[in-house]
Amino acid sequence: MRRAFFAIAVVPFLFVSSALAGDAEIKAGQSVIDGQLKALIANDGATAYSFAAPNVKRIFPTVDAFMNMVTNGYPPVRKPRTYSFGKVEETTPGSIVQQVLIVGPDGKDYEAVYTLQQQPDGTFQITGCSLRASNSLST
Repeated sequence: MRRAFFAIAVVPFLFVSSALAGDAEIKAGQSVIDGQLKALIANDGATAYSFAAPNVKRIFPTVDAFMNMVTNGYPPVRKPRTYSFGKVEETTPGSIVQQVLIVGPDGKDYEAVYTLQQQPDGTFQITGCSLRASNSLST
């Protein structure tokens, strides 16, 4: 159950360019992911946790539980050497799937696929992320 946040199965989907999806929504989603990754790198668990959607907070009800899950289960996300945004899809209005290409602390390439949902207040929050190692990544 602790891996639920990052082990959400992602149904195969076709990515579309941000020009076809809502540019403002895409930029907002990327800003959330960027904020969370920067907070993780800075060891700012409270800020990293603030980007998690309510479904994630139900599974990991404290900052410590969330940070332990990320630290122990997902080192590339916890301490990426570098990361960049890849393909993106707005699956429905207010729902985004964003690929993030990561070089992990071990120097290997990873692909993280984030799902985000727009909240009632208009902000986007991270509802899940799947992570896989990759020998070659493309954007």
